[in-house]
Amino acid sequence: MFLSTFHVISFSLHASAHGPALLSSFRTQCVFCRSFQVFAIVVFSCIESEGYINAPTSPQVKCIFNKNDSACHYAVGIGVIAFLACVGFLLLDVYLLFSSSAQERKLAVAADLGFSGLWTFLWFVCFCLLTSQWSRTEDMRGIPKDAAHAAIAFSFFSIATWVSWCTRAF
Repeated sequence: MFLSTFHVISFSLHASAHGPALLSSFRTQCVFCRSFQVFAIVVFSCIESEGYINAPTSPQVKCIFNKNDSACHYAVGIGVIAFLACVGFLLLDVYLLFSSSAQERKLAVAADLGFSGLWTFLWFVCFCLLTSQWSRTEDMRGIPKDAAHAAIAFSFFSIATWVSWCTRAF
């Protein structure tokens, strides 16, 4: 199904005067969107899979970032919403390939730019929160450090990719 849809998009774009340029732009956007999705998946999967541990004497699980469950919940929430937003904006881009309304395109670009600016800020807050809570973690025994380092690193990488996405409009 996907291949036949892609061939229809490719054929209809090549039939128009600006088809190859639009298709090239669409493919570039797909690559950027995939990097956003990968970074978001790494952040929330590291925390969901290894971000909670329990003490040997307690059955209750706590976040590895200074036992602050809010830090883990925030990072997972930001990652999941970023992933879903990337899927939504990718579908919006496919819709705009077939739309000829300049007003719809203008609104889509404004929404994309506004969301990207907001998400850049939220990833920055996530990076600062995870870094701060990780530096305050005292008891490191039994904590999967690689998962914490990966979540912190990819939240930082997410800042850079969202900033580059915001600046492409200028």
